[in-house]
Amino acid sequence: MNVAGPEIRQDLVLIGGGHSHAIALRLFGMNPLPGVRLVLITEASDTPYSGMLPGHIAGFYRHSDCHIDLRALSQFAGAQLYLDQVVGLDLEQRQVICAHRPPVRFDWVSIDIGSTPKPPSILGDAAAMIPAKPVRQFLAQWEQLLQQVSQTPEQPLSLGIVGGGAGGVELAVTMQHHLGQLLKTAGQPATNLTLHLFHRDRELLPKHNPWVRRRFQQILTQRGIHLHLEETVETVYPGKVVCQSGLAVACDRVFWVTQAAAPDWLAQAGLQVDEDGFVLVDDTLRSLSHPRVFAAGDIATMVNHPRPKAGVFAVRQGKPLFHNLRRALQNQPLKPFRPQRQYLSLIGTGDGSAIASRGPFGFESVWLWRWKDAIDRAFMERFSRLPVMGPSPESPGLHDPVAPKMYCAGCGSKVSSSVLERVLKRVYSDVPGASQPASILVGLEAPDDGAVLELPPDRVLVQTIDYFPAIINDPFLFGQISTNHALSDLFAMGAQAQSALAIATIPHARAEVAEEILYQLLAGAVRVLREAGAVLIGGHTTEGDNLAFGLACNGLAEPARLLRKSGLQPGQHLILTKPLGTGTLFAAQMQGQARAEWIDRAVATMLQSNQPAAECFLAHGATACTDITGFGLIGHLREMVRASGVAVTLNLAAIPLLSGAFESANLGIVSSLQPQNLQAAGEIANRAEVQSHPLFPLLFDPQTSGGLLASVPAALSDRCLSALKDLGYAQSARIGEVQPLSATLPIQIL
Repeated sequence: MNVAGPEIRQDLVLIGGGHSHAIALRLFGMNPLPGVRLVLITEASDTPYSGMLPGHIAGFYRHSDCHIDLRALSQFAGAQLYLDQVVGLDLEQRQVICAHRPPVRFDWVSIDIGSTPKPPSILGDAAAMIPAKPVRQFLAQWEQLLQQVSQTPEQPLSLGIVGGGAGGVELAVTMQHHLGQLLKTAGQPATNLTLHLFHRDRELLPKHNPWVRRRFQQILTQRGIHLHLEETVETVYPGKVVCQSGLAVACDRVFWVTQAAAPDWLAQAGLQVDEDGFVLVDDTLRSLSHPRVFAAGDIATMVNHPRPKAGVFAVRQGKPLFHNLRRALQNQPLKPFRPQRQYLSLIGTGDGSAIASRGPFGFESVWLWRWKDAIDRAFMERFSRLPVMGPSPESPGLHDPVAPKMYCAGCGSKVSSSVLERVLKRVYSDVPGASQPASILVGLEAPDDGAVLELPPDRVLVQTIDYFPAIINDPFLFGQISTNHALSDLFAMGAQAQSALAIATIPHARAEVAEEILYQLLAGAVRVLREAGAVLIGGHTTEGDNLAFGLACNGLAEPARLLRKSGLQPGQHLILTKPLGTGTLFAAQMQGQARAEWIDRAVATMLQSNQPAAECFLAHGATACTDITGFGLIGHLREMVRASGVAVTLNLAAIPLLSGAFESANLGIVSSLQPQNLQAAGEIANRAEVQSHPLFPLLFDPQTSGGLLASVPAALSDRCLSALKDLGYAQSARIGEVQPLSATLPIQIL
């Protein structure tokens, strides 16, 4: 028998990485609730803080200054992070419907996805309009515009902003400031930039007092921003804005900052919503129509306390949302929350000053901007410097710390047959038309104790196996990454994948939760197997403390086309298909030192199959190949030179690296396997000369789902490298040459 922590008994899914959810996640990290699996589904690994976005547009803040790292926050909270777009809810089956992954089950769900501006009544061309939200897409367009002005500052530029509320006015002055600075730096006149602001009311900022409205109208007029008041934009065409009055204004780009709206899928799911589609919630932030659904931030409307769609309310809702989610999970009564009626609004003027607006009062000062800056930086510091938490008292109602549950070992630890049967049925119902190859005589469809394969007479069977703990806290992504990793051994030998046996360890959980974890895991694995032309034919499941997964893979190859590590030949070039760095990056993530975008890019490379690369190498005369995994580049290269009886020279500067790998390794952050891998440094002839080089440790960095390293004839290496880049291996590189063995130590680093 094994003694373990509490089994997972409930799934709480948070949709969206808005302010309320960010605060709730931080509080869950500080006050963990045993027995609950937290899942955050969001489209990006970081989320903008609205209070600092205007300053970012003005050029005062960097991207990292005003974005919360959701990977680090999720790790702190013990939450699983799923990067995807939510497109629907199945409230009857308790499932979140995503755009690019299987449905995600929930016991409780909370929605905090913000809002989007309402489009014009007649949309001439959607591509001609740039909505201010979602912010991630808006900022991508803004970065393109900054690059355009930087590269061609001499070209006149006309911009339109639709919406004269606080968001539109602040966007106008901050855009003008930043672009004006770029023009000034380039020695170009400010008149190269023209700004038009369209607003349907007689005055700007209709929700603010008369003094604030008049003052901002003065500021915009003094700065040469063209105001088109009492003008309702009807249509946006490429290069032109047309109003209901007939006014037509030439605009190269049009930014849309109007009244907020909600996505259609909320109402389509059956949630009770207001006339604009926002989820109606009571004083506890729970849906009026579905008690297992909560909502906060812009996407929610409190029926008893309607408030403007402003970030200040989302921030204030974070703590009561956390407490009520926690109470709901523990079957305790919820507590009502009443937002304040008035709030202080600080609106930047784009030049290091700000205007305060509260009720009938207004005031302008540079000190207000400095005060706002201090408040905003303090808020962000709560997420950039997450507290180090020690053991906390167990929470009542979910787990008894005095009498921990006993779990069986041996075959008693298997996942139940009913759970496994349901999972396999769900996984394969997601694969319409999938058929089992004729070479699989007995597979998953049969209750037999083993699979039976038939081998073609002109092929050899290639087998490999891999198994390791989860490197990422999303079982669907982990299933894909680990399957790519396992299949790479087949591809490295020139084999075509045929079938696989899976072995999975699932965390102790209630049957429905265990089923969800296993479903997500196998759905990811089966997706990759299908793309490789292989099928899952069986396996074994067990329960344990942590998620782990592996595959025994079978492949078929022509004997004459097998790629071996012993095939290196003098004069050949060495080509590496993927960058190095996953070991140090994920070690950095565990220590809270990795940026979200670093992990995003690492995951993208790990999800890339090595199958097309292997086929490309075979087509270009490769004679030796291996995949770079746990032993690091030098460890696997040492196996090749020893088996081939040759030497190699490596160009250290040519070796591709993942974003952040150099920074992470330079901090001394390495994988736990690094010390063992460094033993291979004994094969480097000029080790004393190069071991102090800052890139040297990355030669021994263990890779998960790393690239292929192959030797190709020198005459074909350029063509091979070009073909690899066309296949999507953007960082593939020629990193060295094969030499005759003329010294005791076979590896020379240049």
